Amino acid sequence: MAYTVGQVARLAGVTVRTLHHYDGIGLLSPGGRTGAGYRRYDDADLERLQLIRYYRELGFPLEEIAVILDDPASDPDAHLRRQHELLTVRIKRLQEMVAAIEFAMEASKVNIRLTPQERFEVFGDVDPEVHAEEAEQRWGGTEEYRESQRRVSGYGKDDWQRIKAETEDWGRRFVALMASGAAADSPAAMELAEEHRQQISRWYYECSYEIHTGLADMYLADERFLRHYEQLAPGLTGYLNEAIHANAISRA
Repeated sequence: MAYTVGQVARLAGVTVRTLHHYDGIGLLSPGGRTGAGYRRYDDADLERLQLIRYYRELGFPLEEIAVILDDPASDPDAHLRRQHELLTVRIKRLQEMVAAIEFAMEASKVNIRLTPQERFEVFGDVDPEVHAEEAEQRWGGTEEYRESQRRVSGYGKDDWQRIKAETEDWGRRFVALMASGAAADSPAAMELAEEHRQQISRWYYECSYEIHTGLADMYLADERFLRHYEQLAPGLTGYLNEAIHANAISRA
């Protein structure tokens, strides 16, 4: 079968601009074109795109993916076995990784010095204590969690309103960037991913690139985070995950 670029974008959950970019750099060129010059992708192209997506989720830069896929000694089964091994290693690392994540941020709000009226003004109908016990059980022993608790214990109403405003402003700009069709590994997307990391470091705890990519993976794995970002814009969670990984790789 032959698929248009729009159909492939919808099937794979990527943007049309991303597919154009892949074609431009020779990573994924369509198997054919119409008489009018429109791209037409076949089943083999979709299989290659699937492998590209897998490797991108694993944090590989596009240049390295091209080398891996074009290796004549490799076959699709070999790629899948390798990706399975890499994912297994990553899962183990994430399970062992003691990272303070945003649930800890939410939980730490139980210590803020606000009146009930001020809490409602800042947080609305979101109860900051909902995840407190869970977060303390999972990450209470980490240095990042302790640092987050120490910092936020001194925050007042003005501090929380500033944090909320910064977060919402960043979210609006990130959604707009994705809607513009910019690739998740574009300089603009990586810049906003870096801003996201720096906001965490500025307000809560020192967020290393390792912790940041761990958070990015958790956004996809945890239904609560997935629901939060997807409410902002469908597909935003995967886009953010890819941008954070691309940013970390570019700064390695």
